[in-house]
Amino acid sequence: MRRATLVMTSAISGLLVTSGADWPQWRGPNGQGISPEADFPTVWSETQNVAWKSEIPGRGHSSPIVWGDLVFLTTSIEGAPVDGAKAVKHFLDGEEFVHPESVGADRRQSLKVLCVDRDSGRILWDRIAYDGLVYDSRHRQGSFAAPTSVTDGRRVYSYFGSEGVCAHELDGREAWKASVGQIGTLGLGPGTSPVLYEQRLFLQCDEDGGDKSFIVALEAESGQVAWRAGRDVPATWATPLILEGAKAPELFCAGSNRIVAYDPRTGREVWSCPGLESNTIHSPVADSQTVFATAGYPKKRVLALRRSLGEPASETPRVAWEYGKGTAYVASPILYEGRLYLVSDRGVVTCLDARTGAVQYDDLRVPRPGRFTASPVAFGGNVLFTSEEGDTFVVRAGARAELLATNSLGEAMFASPALSQGRIFLRGVRHLYCLRVSGA
Repeated sequence: MRRATLVMTSAISGLLVTSGADWPQWRGPNGQGISPEADFPTVWSETQNVAWKSEIPGRGHSSPIVWGDLVFLTTSIEGAPVDGAKAVKHFLDGEEFVHPESVGADRRQSLKVLCVDRDSGRILWDRIAYDGLVYDSRHRQGSFAAPTSVTDGRRVYSYFGSEGVCAHELDGREAWKASVGQIGTLGLGPGTSPVLYEQRLFLQCDEDGGDKSFIVALEAESGQVAWRAGRDVPATWATPLILEGAKAPELFCAGSNRIVAYDPRTGREVWSCPGLESNTIHSPVADSQTVFATAGYPKKRVLALRRSLGEPASETPRVAWEYGKGTAYVASPILYEGRLYLVSDRGVVTCLDARTGAVQYDDLRVPRPGRFTASPVAFGGNVLFTSEEGDTFVVRAGARAELLATNSLGEAMFASPALSQGRIFLRGVRHLYCLRVSGA
């Protein structure tokens, strides 16, 4: 069998250990959106540096993940309307609330996990994770297959919100299925992706109002609950981040009213601080000293929070600096080579000094109009920003604003790129693209 089915993880030692070229989860090896490789194309088009494109059925905004010669992603295939079917009721500030852009709860949904051959784009297998009516609606532009899967090189784990979580062997055999409960997210659909650490799968499950929100750890081997901790945090769509390097690891979870770090081994709350005061969609990023939590609506906020590094939480003032501009509604920031990069909804890039918050620039405008939902990725001194219109803008990393290339595939894109083994994987609304330097 090929390497992808043979390589094992050292999850028992903590974070995923890969070949150095795999992209095993949302935003890559450490959840930061950065590849240690450098030999990716920086220029492409529909006719240049496209190794293959493969049609993907259904609707999915989950990003592709890569392990060895296998690519995994999820999708939702919508069926016909079902008489009488409707979403759960939502309440906002004590009154019933129906989001004007929510759809989909009146139709049967088939939620699937797919495996694609890295070299050819051929779909090797697809498996139904859930088939039936869904608990809640999604945003009109969203998807019931928005969370990105994660793999430890032995199994691939996929999360579909109220419709459950499942594990598959790399050959497609189902290992287990589990339900973590019903989670209402104001009719906007699921967003948070699962995180793996020390043979456990972590899910941040925040819902309307916050009184029923929780975070849960599942045993990767069986899907059984290892621990579950209640949270008083309203609906979020952010993915948590494992912070290592201190005396003990921490599971960092952003929120609108509270930001909390947990002990991933027990679920104990280690420290907390006031939240972002906005819809929490962005995934946090971190370096050895600071973790950055951001939001884009209704307030634009960037919080640089000092990590605890093992000392008592009460002895550490948390906020190192904050900034109030430049963020998008959905797209997360990226921390790369000592600088924090933000992109606005309309494609204005801001670069901040990560240590001080000083503005390096805040006026790099992409040359083509677009809206930005995908989160940026970085490699080899470059930062990539992909718009919903399918244009990817390559910006040179550094204190000076410099746009290097504008690349288009002519297909709408909401998912974030994946980088692995010299290939860039871009998911459009109809196709998965594999980009590589021609002849490489």
